[in-house]
Amino acid sequence: MEKADDAGVYKISDDLAIIQTVDFFTPIVDDPYWFGQIAAANALSDVYAMGGEPRTAMNLSAFPLKTMETADLRRIIEGGLDKLKEADVALVGGHSVEDNELKYGLSVTGFVHPEKIWSKHQIHPGDYLILTKPIGTGVINTAIKAGYASESTIEKVTQIMAELNRRAAEVMKAYPVHACTDITGFGLLGHLAEMVIGSGYSVQLECGAVPVMEEAIEFASQGLFPGGAFKNKEYRQSMVKFSDKIDPIIRDILFDPQTSGGLLFSIPRHHVDRALADLHDHGCDTSIKIGRVIKEPSEQIVVNP
Repeated sequence: MEKADDAGVYKISDDLAIIQTVDFFTPIVDDPYWFGQIAAANALSDVYAMGGEPRTAMNLSAFPLKTMETADLRRIIEGGLDKLKEADVALVGGHSVEDNELKYGLSVTGFVHPEKIWSKHQIHPGDYLILTKPIGTGVINTAIKAGYASESTIEKVTQIMAELNRRAAEVMKAYPVHACTDITGFGLLGHLAEMVIGSGYSVQLECGAVPVMEEAIEFASQGLFPGGAFKNKEYRQSMVKFSDKIDPIIRDILFDPQTSGGLLFSIPRHHVDRALADLHDHGCDTSIKIGRVIKEPSEQIVVNP
């Protein structure tokens, strides 16, 4: 508990530890089935980010019985169950309550070897950073809620959010991962800050390499930002040094809160090219090198064009 990480880990024996995590939220797409898929992928992600294998899950749902059809709840749970099946995770129960606002998510338990846990706090100077999914889902989800997003954009962002981080995690287990986290509610810079704090080192981020969805840039230019982006910016901007050449819109997107975002790995420089090729060969096509760990200035994020 001395440092916050993506999930809790409890050692059972010399060769077995369990990972425990829980996550739930309100709908970010209208389709109940896909909401269930996204919520499940999001909950499973923290186990992958710790280097573990999720094994069991329990549903958590809050449902407004007086204003919604129970068929919608059934479809949400079906979506979650199908995503669990894809991940080879067993659903072993759950709990539901009546509430005025719909919420759904899961509590997940996974396994990991105690000596093979990935923490977010072990970045090394000279490491390179690999990100496995594009960012901008928070902006696009805001546009969806406002009725501005096209069907093709909704389908695109839905598929990205529903994609498991399983393949990326499995590929990277063949490499010496120094640190890992998943990019969710604190945005890319917020989660990167968590990797930097307490390390004594800094990160140089190449802004032009960061994969940002084109639709997110378009909607952000119209002012369609989620409130969480500005909270993230306010909280972490003191440790971020931006080049004057970076578009203010892009600066804010780097703080955009993500739903079921990708994994961010810190690995030794001489492994990065092979790791990227391996990720691409296994279908993680959007994986890309976005920066590196540097010694100075201490515990800062330097964002270059």
